[in-house]
Amino acid sequence: MAATATDPALTALSQGWCALSLLHARIETHLEKALQHGHGLSVREYSLLDILSRQHDGPGGHLQMKQVADAVVLSQSATTRLVTRQEDRGLLTRYLCVTDRRGIYTDVTEAGRALLDEARPTNDRALREALDEAAAHPELGPLARAVEELNRPS
Repeated sequence: MAATATDPALTALSQGWCALSLLHARIETHLEKALQHGHGLSVREYSLLDILSRQHDGPGGHLQMKQVADAVVLSQSATTRLVTRQEDRGLLTRYLCVTDRRGIYTDVTEAGRALLDEARPTNDRALREALDEAAAHPELGPLARAVEELNRPS
């Protein structure tokens, strides 16, 4: 027998997805406002700086553009445009890989690191505020708590 739109399991699944989507949208909106107002950065720009700042020179330490695109949840072309805008602002720099001249690496400049260091407390505070606000809503509270538990040290 096929499931129907009134199937309780599907309805619960759909409601859970809607709640997760709502939590994500609320958090992202709160972060966007705080980062734009305080530092002239979008959430994606902040994420890009953060991800690229964690690269290292060891094996596998530099990310390929596809890996960066996956991490910031954008297409490769949108990620390239984002990198270009950040490079134009002096926050990122690109250079050829010394072992594979086809590869292009992207690194955070000193100005980019300074802006990231300045914006990180704003991001953390806005995330805390958004999660606290979500925790007060019955449908979002369990999800907000789950987010907090994800990478909590044991």
